[in-house]
Amino acid sequence: MLVGLISRDQNKEKTKEYLDELAFLATTAGLITKKTFVQSLPSPDNKTFVGKGKLEEIQTWIDANPVDAIVFDDDLSPSQVRNLEHSFKEIKVLDRSLLILNIFSQRAKTDQAKKQVELAQYQYLFPRLTRMWTHLSRQKGGVGMRGPGEKELETDKRIVRDRISFLKSKLVKIDKQAMTQRKERNRLVRVALVGYTNVGKSTLMRVLAKADVFAENKLFATIDSTVRKLVIGNIPFLLTDTVGFIRKLPTTLIESFKSTLDEIREADILIHVVDISHKSFEEQIDVVNTTLADIGAADKPTVLVFNKLDLYKPESEEGLDSHLATEEDLQLNLKRLKNSYLNKNTENVVFISAENKENIAELRDTLNTLLAERHFAIYPNWDPKQNPLYDWQGQIDQDNQEQAD
Repeated sequence: MLVGLISRDQNKEKTKEYLDELAFLATTAGLITKKTFVQSLPSPDNKTFVGKGKLEEIQTWIDANPVDAIVFDDDLSPSQVRNLEHSFKEIKVLDRSLLILNIFSQRAKTDQAKKQVELAQYQYLFPRLTRMWTHLSRQKGGVGMRGPGEKELETDKRIVRDRISFLKSKLVKIDKQAMTQRKERNRLVRVALVGYTNVGKSTLMRVLAKADVFAENKLFATIDSTVRKLVIGNIPFLLTDTVGFIRKLPTTLIESFKSTLDEIREADILIHVVDISHKSFEEQIDVVNTTLADIGAADKPTVLVFNKLDLYKPESEEGLDSHLATEEDLQLNLKRLKNSYLNKNTENVVFISAENKENIAELRDTLNTLLAERHFAIYPNWDPKQNPLYDWQGQIDQDNQEQAD
């Protein structure tokens, strides 16, 4: 069950859109949405997020239609979680941040990502430990010990603090290793794919790198950074696929994924991928730009890539079926968008369909211009024909073949 709030800061349309995204998050986490409740309040109720009447309405529906979990679209305070768990007994109570953390824990593959997610989970859990359990009786002291010992709550807090400290120290070591690897790459131009989650970054990387990169129509399909060596116009560079951003992204995740976000901070060029078919793509652009500003990466040379040309539709027309879109359909959409305001307000704008490999040549040309500027700033006298630094293309072809094998 999903629960959202129409408030003074969030109108009905925006709440519906956020709840649709929450339902997609729930599906990604392996949940099935049975019911959605929405209430209009100036601000969330301090005790139970929703009002007393709405709480009774939810309970009545649960009595007739059992559910396993209730997911709230905003973060819940520790007291709200306690009160809601008391009201709903055995049903799990989650907020948006905890749901995202659960998805990250499922998606984490590398040791670094697993530790980053675990750290974020413990940081989320720590302030919510108070009275999470009813077994707060004191532990019995052993023979010869003074006093009754610690409360279980105090023990739990100490364990969590120790675990947080341990994970931070481990991540510092991993971060140093990653920093060393990034320094070794400094002789090459570095390009990072950024964007909202599920806009097609991994699909685009698979097309550009001609390599098998995991891509799936789910939120946060990729949370581990993937780096590939490429050559465009005889210029070698490194392309990095990074974790997608999302509205209301838990701050603990941003802190924990510092070293992953360093790939963006230290990149020379950004490719900002946007889902042009999404009705709120402009807000998604703002979310990404805000996050980039927060991590100090807003002023980098950027190519704005509007993806999913095959799914784009003007408001007055029906959408295209991605699998049935013809070349004529794609060219018509491309013409419309090139004549729109999107192509006039910003430099380095490209419209593509990564899935259909449409207009990829224009993206390569645009990227090549930025690559050349940066590359020849590093190697002003470099001539790939007369004085090659390295057989990049040959090595990349070999790497791609090994990947395919």
